[in-house]
Amino acid sequence: MNTIISNIQQVFTQWNNHPAQTIEKLQQSGSDRIYFRIFSDTKTYIATYNLNVQENKTFIAFANHFLQKGIAVPKIYYVNDSATIYIQEDVGSESLLNKLEQQGQNEYVFNLFKKSLQQLAAIQIKGNEGLDYSLCLTAQEFGKEAIFSDLLYFKYYFLDTLKIPYDKQAMLKDFEALSIYLSYAEHKYFMFRDFQSRNILVENDTISLIDFQGGMKGALQYDIASLLWQAKANLTNEWKEKLLSYYIDEVEKLLPKKIERTIFINQYNGYVLIRLLQVLGAYGFRGLFERKAHFLTSIPLALQNLTYFLNNKKVGITTPEFDRVLKIIISHEMVQKFTPPQATEQTPLIVTINSFSYKKGIPQDNSDNGGGFVFDMRGILNPGRQEAYKYLTGKDKPVQDFLEQYTKMNTFLNSVWDLIDINVENYLERNFENLMINFGCTGGQHRSVYAAEQTARHLRNKYNLTIKLHHTNQENWLRK
Repeated sequence: MNTIISNIQQVFTQWNNHPAQTIEKLQQSGSDRIYFRIFSDTKTYIATYNLNVQENKTFIAFANHFLQKGIAVPKIYYVNDSATIYIQEDVGSESLLNKLEQQGQNEYVFNLFKKSLQQLAAIQIKGNEGLDYSLCLTAQEFGKEAIFSDLLYFKYYFLDTLKIPYDKQAMLKDFEALSIYLSYAEHKYFMFRDFQSRNILVENDTISLIDFQGGMKGALQYDIASLLWQAKANLTNEWKEKLLSYYIDEVEKLLPKKIERTIFINQYNGYVLIRLLQVLGAYGFRGLFERKAHFLTSIPLALQNLTYFLNNKKVGITTPEFDRVLKIIISHEMVQKFTPPQATEQTPLIVTINSFSYKKGIPQDNSDNGGGFVFDMRGILNPGRQEAYKYLTGKDKPVQDFLEQYTKMNTFLNSVWDLIDINVENYLERNFENLMINFGCTGGQHRSVYAAEQTARHLRNKYNLTIKLHHTNQENWLRK
């Protein structure tokens, strides 16, 4: 990582004629791209490091094209000779999703969504004019094959994993029919492909769009479906309806003729269905195959979204076998299969979670239970060895970022939660009163504190449990 930062410093100096004061790594998402914030004397910039040169070239070319069309995307200032590092405008660190989570669904956030939809309509229609689609990273158009592929992704990683019996040939026939129906959309322009609230940045109430390098030509309805039905956003149905109507109004301002709304909305519903099934496929892969706790706990919400959709919306095409299987998936029995038991006010179970220092010893369990889990965190790289983190704890964001980005902490905790959840669910069923979980590291300051905090959050969110959280080494230090 130090080598990458050194290379970025060199590239920035070549462009700016002055070195950066500070370069900070930003939290990495699911891609291989690594982002850094550069601090200079007067302003900040974003540097991107990515060995996928073709992806870089596509993003840079698309960004330059969209800027010429007056669309709110980051300016590209400089690209190194190998096209592995580029410097771009810093358009903020707060996403639309952050604003939604911080403030809830209020008028201010609603207006931010409206501004986002103005930019969506612009990038789709104005951005389509003269765009070189030969630069697309995969297919140049989101057509029948791409839609069919998304349906198969759901089939393989969710449907088949649950071992629900179905007529394979009839199902594939229905997939074919739905793919053809959606691929014949009247309005095909630039399709963002991943238009979600985390890819919309907000700075001083101004909207900027990022991460559009995966775009291609496709139906207008796909991107608006992606935004309004994003599971994490969990928008109310009233918001979805109002924002969809507003978006169509904005699109009509840029098109030569009015949209036939009934047909448009029927196909929009079809793309909503595709997105909902994509999400279930992803949760199935990450949760059912890779056994990642976060994705398993997200399945009930995804099924609730699908249930509401199937009970209230019409796609405009009949797919008998597919419809039959979808009804099984949203059945009460299926939803309950993925819904963990919930503690109530009458639940006697109290979970005590401790962080501790092995130098001071493992905390004693004074309850009748006589002991519980003890997890050794010393196999995780210790941030306390670095001067920048020495006087911080696992409750501080810089330490959290370090543990999440540079260590195997997430893998460790997923395995821990698989074990803990078995006992928690058994204890809830048997009305046990106590469970102790201890996380230890060398000093009881960084790794163990982080693990204890995250485990408390996991158990509260998943089971609504009463948690007693103690950072024993920190509490002993404060008492001195």
